[in-house]
Amino acid sequence: MPEVIFPGPEGRLEGRFSPAPKPRAPVAMILHPHPQSGGTMNNRIVQEVYKTFQKRGFATLRFNFRGVGKSQGTFDNGIGELSDAASALDWVQSFHPEASTTWVAGFSFGAWIGMQLLMRRPEIRGFISIAPPANMYDFTFLAPCPSSGIIIQGENDEVATPAATQKLVDKLRTQKHITIHHDTIPGANHFFQDEMDLLMKSVDNYLDMRLDPNSPIR
Repeated sequence: MPEVIFPGPEGRLEGRFSPAPKPRAPVAMILHPHPQSGGTMNNRIVQEVYKTFQKRGFATLRFNFRGVGKSQGTFDNGIGELSDAASALDWVQSFHPEASTTWVAGFSFGAWIGMQLLMRRPEIRGFISIAPPANMYDFTFLAPCPSSGIIIQGENDEVATPAATQKLVDKLRTQKHITIHHDTIPGANHFFQDEMDLLMKSVDNYLDMRLDPNSPIR
């Protein structure tokens, strides 16, 4: 998977990009956890989700937010990181302007950024949010949430508490015209250390359902 450098709002951003094998292929971008807690695009969960989209023929990008790895700039409490994500999506779409659909996935802090990006980018038709920290960040911007997706939570998550996640899911499920799936992974902590197989099974099952031509969710 080739290393790429592309322009961001505060200088260059570093990523890994897998181009799509076919024209009009869908696009996916995966966002990493908190930069100040050691989060990078090489996070294990980010890499596994990247691989699953890549295997399905998506044009797939993961990248380092500002100030991480070779990406320029400094941490900006989520404001600048959202701009980084928008620039990264612009960059992928410049190669695939006729993409059939766009997906965003994120883990922890990256899930929070990804869900904000949904509000800015109507072309995003699906999302995967893994351990979104609903107890630490404000998710009220999802009013209304514009697309269907899945929220995956560890049963024993000590960082993004299951109760806060459940509250977010319940709120999103009151909306019409979207469908929110919610999976709780038994025994898993915030990092799904011993439950990676179960986590990825949840991701893959959801993608199998959504990407089926006969899926009821558009």
